[in-house]
Amino acid sequence: MTSTGPRLGPVRPGPARGHGRRRGPDGFTSPIVRGSCPATRATRTPAPAGSPGRYGRRMEVCSVTAPATVEEAEAIQDALRSRLDLAGPGPRDPALVAGVDVAYADDLLAAAVVVLDAASLDVVEQVTVPGRPAFDYVPGLLAFRELPSLVEALERLTVTPGLIVCDGYGLAHPRRFGLACHLGVLTGLPTIGVGKTAFVGSFDQPGRERGAWSDLLLDGQVTGRVLRTRDGVKPVFVSVGHRIDLETACRHVLALTPRHRLPETTRAADRLSRAALKTAMAASP
Repeated sequence: MTSTGPRLGPVRPGPARGHGRRRGPDGFTSPIVRGSCPATRATRTPAPAGSPGRYGRRMEVCSVTAPATVEEAEAIQDALRSRLDLAGPGPRDPALVAGVDVAYADDLLAAAVVVLDAASLDVVEQVTVPGRPAFDYVPGLLAFRELPSLVEALERLTVTPGLIVCDGYGLAHPRRFGLACHLGVLTGLPTIGVGKTAFVGSFDQPGRERGAWSDLLLDGQVTGRVLRTRDGVKPVFVSVGHRIDLETACRHVLALTPRHRLPETTRAADRLSRAALKTAMAASP
């Protein structure tokens, strides 16, 4: 099943400072979260045609708006970080695994979510949402550019994945709250980040064989793993986001990389977001 946004979605910025903005649950006047953001509120819906009954589950994701300033964005990260569940171990055998990615071109973007059957890696459902960046590019605050479109794409899913894999970072982030953490808090679902390069931290190169790993350290603390997914190929950088531990996260990453360096979830979401961006560019005046 494929769902594609019919038009460019509007950016939903927070109102200007001091003009009657209502404070959100965390006390900030331009919240990235509206509502209490409990664990995923899922309601039963009919399964997509031809899908097994276990796929017939739909989730409601917390709504988002863009912060007005860098200071507000950082304060939101600090407030939401306390909601992270890092106890683990997380899902052992999720039936569905989702990949998310966003493609950019000038002032346009296209967010994509692809849900795969975890056993076969076949596509179960995919959604794209075109839009515009909701925040300026600031290192460490990339999530705020993408979240409105990503959340809309997730809300359009008719199934609920047991794990979300982000093309980016979770705890391996300057403020220990990357996209995978943020998306995990908003959805209540287990999330992990799988980066192509190291955003922060230091590490030793792991062994050259598939499955070898080394710690990714930031200020002396383990924030992720440098994981080799293919023999003799550059490693990926795995960090937890929400409701999963690092050991379980790496096990799932290896299961999602049977033939390539990057997880099949990431590869599928990347292809879909690029294709959706081309369509959005062609339709843009």
